[in-house]
Amino acid sequence: MAAAVTQAEALPAKPMSEVFDALPGLDSPVGLIAKNVAQMWAETAADGRAAPASDDAKAMQLNLVLHLGFGTTPEDAVVQFQNVLHFSQRYPSRVVVLCPLKNDGGVTDMRAKIYGECFLGKSKDDTRCVEFVILSYPMAARAHLEDEVSVCLSTDLPLYYWAHRFTDNSRLADYTYLLTRAKRVLIDSSVAPLDTLTYPWPNPTAVRDLVYSRLLPVRQTVGQFLAGYEPAALAAGLQAVTVAHTPELATEARVTNGWLRRRLAACGADEAALKFACEPATAGSLGIRFDYADANKFFRWRGDFATKHALLEADFGTGRATLPAPAGLLTPELTLSEAMFF
Repeated sequence: MAAAVTQAEALPAKPMSEVFDALPGLDSPVGLIAKNVAQMWAETAADGRAAPASDDAKAMQLNLVLHLGFGTTPEDAVVQFQNVLHFSQRYPSRVVVLCPLKNDGGVTDMRAKIYGECFLGKSKDDTRCVEFVILSYPMAARAHLEDEVSVCLSTDLPLYYWAHRFTDNSRLADYTYLLTRAKRVLIDSSVAPLDTLTYPWPNPTAVRDLVYSRLLPVRQTVGQFLAGYEPAALAAGLQAVTVAHTPELATEARVTNGWLRRRLAACGADEAALKFACEPATAGSLGIRFDYADANKFFRWRGDFATKHALLEADFGTGRATLPAPAGLLTPELTLSEAMFF
C-alpha cells in the first residue's frame, strides 16, 4: 500500500503525459527517488500496514523494466500495471515503468512516481513486496535515461525487459543498454509491429514472445496427446495442417502454426510438401486439423475458450481415440512467469 511522502523540494514542470498520469503512485523528484521510497515504506509501517521489516527483508527476486511504447493507451497502461502487480505477488519485484513523451512541448526534465505494496503469503512471516518507480521522460532526456534506470535497479538481481506496444521497432535501437543487459526481452507479437520477429535483436536467444507463452496450455494438451503415438505415424502421409481461429486469435493461430511446423518436422514430416493454412472458426475458439492422404487417418483438436472445454479426436491407424480436455490461455501474470523463467 502506497504511503504519503513529504516533499519540500519543488517538483519539475509537468508536461502532459496521459499514460504516466493514469498510473498510481506518489510524485517524487527524480533525484530523491531512493530516499522517498525508503520514506514510503517507513510511513506504511508506521500506519500499521504491511511493509518490509528492513531493507534486507524485502527479498526482491528480480528487476523488471516495463517500457510503454507510443502505442500504449492510458487504459492499457493501467491493465499492464495491474498484471505486473499480480505477477509480483508470486515473484517480488523491483519494477521501473518507462513512459516516453511523444509530444513533450519542449520540456527537458523527467518526472517520477513511486509506488509500493506488500502482500501476505502463506504465513505472517511470508511478506512479498513490490516497488514501482514510474518515469516519464521527453526525448531530450533520453541520453540520461539509462543512468536513471540503473540507479533504480538492484545490481545483484537479474534484469528483465518488456517492450510493450512500440509502434516502430527502429526505436528499440536507442535502448541497447536494456536489450543487451536483460536476461529476457519480452514482446507481445499480437500488439507489436509486423517486423518484430525479424528485428535484428542484439541477443536473439533472450527474446520471448508472450503469445507463445500464453499458449502453453494448448501446447501441453495437444503435445501430450500426440506424444502417445509414434512420430512416424504422425508424419506418414500428412498432407495439410490447418489452424482455425477467430479474428481476435489471429496471432495465436500464427504462433500455433509455427509451433506445429517445427514439431512435425522433428517427427519426420516433409515440411516442403506440407500445406499450412488458417481458416475461420466459431467465436472464441481455436482449432487444429491434420489431413492425410488416407482419408481414414486424421487428427482434430478444438478448444472453446468461452466454455473452457476442448475435444481431441484422432485415428492414426490404430483405432479412433476421443478425449475431452480443458481449454484456455495462461493468465497475464502466469504468461509473464512462463516467458521469463522457461
